[in-house]
Order: sequence, then structure tokens, then C-alpha cells
Amino acid sequence: MHGVHHRPLQNPPRVPRSNDRERRAFRNPLSIVVAIVIVITLGVIGLLGGELYARHRATSVLAKVVECVAEDRASVSFGARPLLLQLMTREFSGISIETAGNQFREAKGMKVHMQIAELRLQNTGSSRVTLDSVYADISWSNDGIKQTLQGAIPLFGGLITAVTTKPSDGTIELHTGLGSITARPQLADGGLALQVLIVGGFGFMPPRESLQRPLDAFASTLRTSMPAGMHADSLQLTDTGVSARFSARHASIPLARGDAC
Repeated sequence: MHGVHHRPLQNPPRVPRSNDRERRAFRNPLSIVVAIVIVITLGVIGLLGGELYARHRATSVLAKVVECVAEDRASVSFGARPLLLQLMTREFSGISIETAGNQFREAKGMKVHMQIAELRLQNTGSSRVTLDSVYADISWSNDGIKQTLQGAIPLFGGLITAVTTKPSDGTIELHTGLGSITARPQLADGGLALQVLIVGGFGFMPPRESLQRPLDAFASTLRTSMPAGMHADSLQLTDTGVSARFSARHASIPLARGDAC
């Protein structure tokens, strides 16, 4: 028909596909920055979560081992170096250990604060753990010394009623219902020892030699109780007890079979 004009067909509007939208979005620099920040944030959160879990797990395990050895409650903390990295390298640094102060094995009333500069785990040979440097500060209360000696010295130990320290002359006095014993704490064979100086009483006190033998035996037990071959470096008397520092360098702890700890 004449006079009728046909309009050209127009292409239907194109609906953007999801891939196109994503490409356009990532052409925007701000979107790229936001995406990178989100990825980094998620990674940091994951690392922090892993670090917190690793620290909680490691401190719990080590605290249980220390509590088993010391027979007392203990708290453990690790240094600022990321623990996840330390687990990968099997080298741990800045470990701090502190017991509650109720006892350390046979020593009643003894509190131990230990610092381990470097600890390495090994799976070769008879040695499982090596310690580059470790020191322990111990404090032993007068009442704890009394309780310990009561159980350490047969028969006569039960007669001890009190213990007092005299920092002025560096001696300890053991009081009994029959008299008193004056002894001097000292460093001996890498540990602590009590040297009996004076036995005073009403004629019922045992001779000095019979008291020195059980005290020496007890001192030997204390030396073997300290871990990693630690030896005493210094000794000091206070009004409330005895303080000492033990240390060890390049020490090895063998893997003991059948050890419950």
C-alpha cells in the first residue's frame, strides 16, 4: 500500500549479564581497594584466630606438664613472637612459668618463677627438649620449711614447732619443745643445704651429727628435684624465708619412658 511507512525494527534493550557487571565493577579502582581490604581483613582475622587458639592450647598443655612435675598449680605464658611461627620452627622463646607456691614436689611452701629464653623440640636421639638458657627464682617460706622438715627428718622432725630466719647472721633457727637448732643455709653441690651449727636444749636434744645426716639426705632430694640439671647460683635470707636462684645453660631433658608427666 502506498503511503504506509514501515519503521525499522530496533534491537531490543540489552540486559547486562552478571559477568559484564563484575567486569565493570572491577574497573572501578575503589572497588578493587575494597575487595583487597576485605581479603586482607579476613586473612588477619583467620591468623589471629589461629594464634589465639594455638596460645590457649600450648599454655594449657605446658601448664599441665608443670603441674604434674611440681605437684602444684601453675600458670604459663609465651613471649610476643607469633606462636604459629614458633610451632612451625619448633623453637620457642620467652616462656614464663610460675607455680602457685603451695609446694614444689617435697618442698612445702615453695614458689617457683621460671624463665626459659629458648626451648627447642627434637625428635632425634635420647634428648627430646633442649634449653639454651633457663633460670628459676624460688622463694621458700619459713612455715613451708617447717612443714617440709617435719616430714623429712624421721622422729625428730615431728618435734619442730616453728622456723625463723635471721638475715643479719645468715642462719635459720628450728624451734622444738625441747630446745632449738641453729643451722646455716648454704650452696653445696649445685643445690641448697643446711649446715647444723648449734644444738641447744635441756639435755634431751640429739647430737648434731644425728641431725646433719637426715638434713643432708633431704638436701640431696631437693637437688635432684630441680629440672634440667639446674644448679643454685645465689642464696639470700629474708625475714619470711629463703630466696634462691637456679639456672642452667644448654641443658637437655631426655624423653623418659613411662613417665606420667
